[in-house]
Amino acid sequence: MALVVATALTASCSGGGAPAGPGGQPGKSGQAAATPQAPVIKITPEQGAAKVSPDKKVVVEVAGGVLDEVVVQAEGEQVEGKLSTDKTRWVSAVPLKPSTGYNVTAKSGGTQAVSAFTTNKPERQFKVTDVTPNAKGEKIGVGAPIMVRFDQPIKDKAAVEAALKVEAEKPVEGAWRWIDDTYVIYRTAKYWPAHQKIKFHADIEGVKGGKGLYGSKDYEATLQVGKKQMSKIDTRKKMMYVYVDGKRKLTMRISAGMATTREYTTTSGVHLTMERGNPVRMISPGRKKGDPGYYDVMINHAVRISNSGEYVHAKNNTWAQGVRNVSHGCINSRPDQAKWFHDNMQRGDVVDIVGTNRELEWNNGWGFWQMSFKQWKKGSALHGKA
Repeated sequence: MALVVATALTASCSGGGAPAGPGGQPGKSGQAAATPQAPVIKITPEQGAAKVSPDKKVVVEVAGGVLDEVVVQAEGEQVEGKLSTDKTRWVSAVPLKPSTGYNVTAKSGGTQAVSAFTTNKPERQFKVTDVTPNAKGEKIGVGAPIMVRFDQPIKDKAAVEAALKVEAEKPVEGAWRWIDDTYVIYRTAKYWPAHQKIKFHADIEGVKGGKGLYGSKDYEATLQVGKKQMSKIDTRKKMMYVYVDGKRKLTMRISAGMATTREYTTTSGVHLTMERGNPVRMISPGRKKGDPGYYDVMINHAVRISNSGEYVHAKNNTWAQGVRNVSHGCINSRPDQAKWFHDNMQRGDVVDIVGTNRELEWNNGWGFWQMSFKQWKKGSALHGKA
């Protein structure tokens, strides 16, 4: 505790006369002038404290006055804080940095108090290792999630989630959902408005993620939402329509899964484009060379839309496109149109498929829009049951 009491100045008196009253008139005989007490300032952590836990708050309190100034600094940066309405209490608003020296100066009237303390070195630290989609110069689709991975398991998920901020130029409601102890995903309630910037902040430095575990470094990224590109596919009509910013850009005859087995049935639901390749090697799952149904082929201009092997891709079987569903589950189309789709895709574009009896699972690829937003929020540590 740093406790400083300023010395009060007292009026001198000559002889035995009473002090002057208001307006210079003599005061009442025998009554001395009251000496005001100096404010008393208390700072926590106290002067010289070492190994202070980073999740502690800096608290400055004053008795007998109000706080005129509170300055808390570390490594040349000022710590933000909140002053009470009566100006007698100040509390830091952000976590402290691990292994860092802090200096506190507080003033009230003519009184000043100081404290210098040091935070401890955590047993373990965690950091953000990946944010997807977030490639340099990338524009993302209106359905895009923000997927964040940490390098250590997070036990205190509420504290870490509270440090994750998403700020959009055109805001929409959204929520985080924890997939496991190292993986959390942000999804909006409605699609992002197109053509805007989104800033993601992980203000995790000093945030407690578990016993002896603290965030080591903040992370920041700026995401750019591009055009509103949405595709609608009807497997019964064997047609695909691509809309860009509300206008139909492409009408494509397609062939979907032949549906002779569940494996060969295209999944219905809201898919998101995940990645692209030209070419992509496609191998029949669970089969080896010589088995019935085995294939190992190179496919041009392929855009992945699930983890169960579904792509929108080029295939030169125009006799089937618009007529019959003959694929192993993918959506194939005329090579020139598939190339356009491949070249213009953004990760997070919406591909909405109807017409089959196999539903896309919410955790199959980026099938997050298959879950209602009400259900999605239940995976949040702040708004749900995570």
